[in-house]
Amino acid sequence: MVVFFDHFPFVPESHVVINVLAFFFVLSGFLIVHLYYTEKNLTTNWFRNYFVNRFARIYPVYFLLVTIAILLAHNHSLIIVLKNYTLTHALFHNQEAILIQPSWSLTVEECFYAFAPVIIYLTARYNLFIPFLISVGMTIIALFISKQNISFLHTPEFVFSTTYFGYFINFFTGAFVALLVRKKNASGTEHSKGMMWTLAGTVLTAVICGIMAYIYSKPQLNTDLLLLFNNVLLPFPIAMLYYGLVMESSYLKKVLSIKLLGFLGRTSYSFYLVHTLIIDYIAKPYLSGFIANRILLVTTTFLICTAASLILYLFYEEPLNKGIRRLFKPKKVQAAISI
Repeated sequence: MVVFFDHFPFVPESHVVINVLAFFFVLSGFLIVHLYYTEKNLTTNWFRNYFVNRFARIYPVYFLLVTIAILLAHNHSLIIVLKNYTLTHALFHNQEAILIQPSWSLTVEECFYAFAPVIIYLTARYNLFIPFLISVGMTIIALFISKQNISFLHTPEFVFSTTYFGYFINFFTGAFVALLVRKKNASGTEHSKGMMWTLAGTVLTAVICGIMAYIYSKPQLNTDLLLLFNNVLLPFPIAMLYYGLVMESSYLKKVLSIKLLGFLGRTSYSFYLVHTLIIDYIAKPYLSGFIANRILLVTTTFLICTAASLILYLFYEEPLNKGIRRLFKPKKVQAAISI
């Protein structure tokens, strides 16, 4: 929802100053390690289960919507089409090549998915620090490539702002929380009735977000400082917040456990991808001609996006997700992992 109002704000040219994707990337690192971590050898069935689940969760909705985007734009080269279908488009510096604007983050996410089995394997054999060092090494290589004056990885700023190499700390902080939670659960540690971690994470996240808002307010934007706070520092209080939500029995946890919020959360992926198409191809060229009031226009567009995402989730995303998992599920496995 926050991303929607950044792309289509009530006040034109105003923007959300915080990259809310940090919350998503940390959560993704937590969920993948929490659900798929094993100290046993990664078997063929494990790999099949993991990659089929990732494909079923991410690709069907994306494939449908990027196809619609291609048909609506109808003027893109074959290479741009291929980059978008393969989710490699955000590794190259070309905004016109990203047919669904928010989908750059899916390239970041897919890079993490590809590396996650390595993280799980090395963490089980050694510790989380080993794959973290490998990610640092890969980032150094990416920075070297970014100095070669080519479109691929383009510049150091591009690497840190748009690719996995700029956000890997987000995923690793989430992975660390997942391992900590698994350890606590294995030892039989009961959930705390307080909310120390939840409150501390919330306060520190708010402080860092406030600092980032201050940086944004300056006439001369300090991009390096902004990336430091957003990509390096912000993930840690977010991880503290998530740890508190998992391990503490707080009022906030009860609110977030409401079924309606859970359902809306499951539809958020469809909303995330469909909203810019509706803004660019319906709201701006057509609705704006009928609705002069900006607040009413934005509100109407938001409701249309919400309705579209609900329909997309109920009648396309979830049925296809389950169907693909059933199709590739080993006969002896009664239930596949689902998130």
